[in-house]
Amino acid sequence: MMVVQLRVILEEHRIEKLTLPTGIPDTVEELISIVTQTFQLHGEFGLLYQDKDFDNQFFSITSTADLYDKATVKVILKEPRFTLDLHPVCEPGPSSTLSSLTSVSTHPASTTEMDISPADNDASSQASDCTSSSSRDTIILPDSCRLSAWPLPFQVPEFSRDVELILAEANISYHATGRHFMDASIKSAIMQDLAKVIFSYTAYPTNEQILSVAEALVSKFPCLKEPGSFAGLYGWQQRIKNKMHNYRAKLRSRRYSYPEIEINTLKKKHPADAVPSKNVKKPKKAEVNYLPPHPTGENQETLEKERLELICEITKKNNAKIIADKMNKTFSSRRVEVVSLSPSVGVFKERWPALFTEAQVRITDHFSLPPRNIHAIR
Repeated sequence: MMVVQLRVILEEHRIEKLTLPTGIPDTVEELISIVTQTFQLHGEFGLLYQDKDFDNQFFSITSTADLYDKATVKVILKEPRFTLDLHPVCEPGPSSTLSSLTSVSTHPASTTEMDISPADNDASSQASDCTSSSSRDTIILPDSCRLSAWPLPFQVPEFSRDVELILAEANISYHATGRHFMDASIKSAIMQDLAKVIFSYTAYPTNEQILSVAEALVSKFPCLKEPGSFAGLYGWQQRIKNKMHNYRAKLRSRRYSYPEIEINTLKKKHPADAVPSKNVKKPKKAEVNYLPPHPTGENQETLEKERLELICEITKKNNAKIIADKMNKTFSSRRVEVVSLSPSVGVFKERWPALFTEAQVRITDHFSLPPRNIHAIR
């Protein structure tokens, strides 16, 4: 067996050399197994190879016979697939308790609420509980909070009328002649609208989210595919990434406060972490309101007064509505403390005792708290 070497592209800035002492494996599965074990990769991967007959464009490897000594292969992460089993919330039986405790309904900011319907032994009373639960246990998000998580699949927004007309004509030309659309001014307008929509979901989109935007865009407008890149997406991925960086910088320059952006500025970081790419604080998966702005007309000082009033209100009876309103109003203030200071549970409980009452914990008990420090509250 002849020793074979492959040039393996793992990431954009990580390219490794793979030596195969016994030659190229007989199957693609064996080669993928060798690559993942050698470079300690985790997940489900696929491989592409450069085809000399097509100007070194990348193609999927369907047979290892396509490979040769010193060939270039590229590792791609396959998107995981999820299957959701949905069950009725108000279903009598043992499972109704679990279903009722995990139901969430999302509406506009003025009526956004989380419904929690307690189980009852009588099936008829369960049905009435489900219809009236919104009047008992609700959580209303401030207007400054985001209302929904990242959409799957991503929906490309409607652009201005002139841009839509131009792209429609460009699509017709692309299907007829294969000519790609190259107008830089139109691409710039597209990027501006995309940045606004992306920011409405997250200030720091992940690589997977950026890829989903690029895929949705070229799927709706094939004329925007870029020649010379895999699936015509790479250029758009880089544009979106750079645009979001510039968009955040533009927002930082305005007077209005965006805590999720400001917390990553150099002046907010510890001197040892004063590097733009180091210790960047951003949402984890499924965190919609990681660090929202304060409600309109409020600031840290006014919300601190609300916190002090809350400590007094918690000692009184029959004022659950007042406590709930103040807790919702001070949500952004608590998030600033959790994200920027990571206080111990004991300190946090002393400052926010209402958060540990039954009414609040029942809504938030699906979050797990580390033993010493709080990293996720509500």
